[in-house]
Amino acid sequence: MLLNGEKDTIAAIGTPHGESGIGIVRISGPLAEKVATRLFRAKKKPAHLKSHHLYYGEIVDPENGKPLDEVLLTLMRKPKTYTREDVVEINCHGGYLVLKRVLEVVLGQGVRLAQPGEFTKRAFLNGRIDLSQAEAVIDVIRAKTAKSLKMANQQLKGNISHEIEGLREGVVRNLAFVEALIDFPDEDIEVDGDVIRRGLEEGQRRVRGLIESYEEGRIYRDGVSVSIVGKTNVGKSSLLNILLRENRAIVTSIPGTTRDVIEEVVNIHEIPIRLVDMAGIRRASNPIEREGVRLAKDKVADADMVILVIDGSRGLDKDDREIIDEVREKKKVVAANKMDLPIKTSMEQIQEFLPNTKVVEISALKNWGIDTLKDSLYCTLTGDGVGRDTGEVIAVNARHKKALEGSLECLRRAREGMEGKIPIELIALELRSCLDYLGEIRGETTTQEVLECIFSQFCIGK
Repeated sequence: MLLNGEKDTIAAIGTPHGESGIGIVRISGPLAEKVATRLFRAKKKPAHLKSHHLYYGEIVDPENGKPLDEVLLTLMRKPKTYTREDVVEINCHGGYLVLKRVLEVVLGQGVRLAQPGEFTKRAFLNGRIDLSQAEAVIDVIRAKTAKSLKMANQQLKGNISHEIEGLREGVVRNLAFVEALIDFPDEDIEVDGDVIRRGLEEGQRRVRGLIESYEEGRIYRDGVSVSIVGKTNVGKSSLLNILLRENRAIVTSIPGTTRDVIEEVVNIHEIPIRLVDMAGIRRASNPIEREGVRLAKDKVADADMVILVIDGSRGLDKDDREIIDEVREKKKVVAANKMDLPIKTSMEQIQEFLPNTKVVEISALKNWGIDTLKDSLYCTLTGDGVGRDTGEVIAVNARHKKALEGSLECLRRAREGMEGKIPIELIALELRSCLDYLGEIRGETTTQEVLECIFSQFCIGK
């Protein structure tokens, strides 16, 4: 699979814009070594540049020979490089201007600016990694917690690829049996139909396992949105502040203090949770507060989960019951707040309105019960509180899930076909389609349009 310009030599700044101690200009392609020879002046000039060695010197302006920056340069000859092409990395000082000037003189040597993700795209096109591993690169970069980073690194090492290859081998084996029956109908070929059926059932089981793991993978990779909801003055903003461990929201005894929406991210048991604090839901007395309540209801509707805060020092009233109705169908945890005060609402009363919902007694003011609340959030999000071992294969990508669902449907139809419901030729067709779906995950049967969409999400220097 070749793309236009694949043999061009490309370059880009590989480190974030801004000031830092070090910035890197990366070059990849057939002109990489020639560019290094032209622009780099070593302090101790070697007879020739050795591959995978670090050299100290200067990058010079080819027009006047004046130094642009003091650098460390590495030449890495193919195929033992990130792109499987010749690669040069120039470690400059990390100021924006110096990196810009070094990149400009590199681009002046017949080199073009890399497109977003083009270095990783070349690694994929040159067979160093498959498409699922290429996608893992961006997951590593974007990882928000230690667990999401571990999952991304395992995918980068090829755990999904190995699982897909195992599935593919099973489908190919069954397809070979079926095609033997098609190609040699008059021959006395011994093919045990039960063996094929068991193979198809095993394939379905493994594919279902990958599909079922998607939601947990999504939670750890992308995080979830959790809205803190309740009527006015129940302690929503105090709870936000204690979970964030900073005074992010204004807290007063005046009802309706929070009118805008406040969003912050917190790491709870390795899940990135975007907490959303908002106006108390009640019948608003003025247009500004009405707008705040409207925004609050919109955020509740969009949230993956809610923390319903109830003031335990006051009895449940009509406003509480209306909010309970508002969130009844949402995934939720109830935080019975202000439990340091005399109690007027018991957990039993709350559970009369919300049966089978976890209720946690807390005091945001005294920092009571907050760890228990975090545990309850985690348990509710993961189903039973037992996180999947990240040594297992996790289908963390929506694209993978869609392809797996397609392959599962093909296996289902093929399995039904073994009961004589469709001609054997159609069973073979279903198995070939299954292979195509599995090939999409590793990039063996992926369109250029999909590739462009994937790699466009990368930064230019990667």
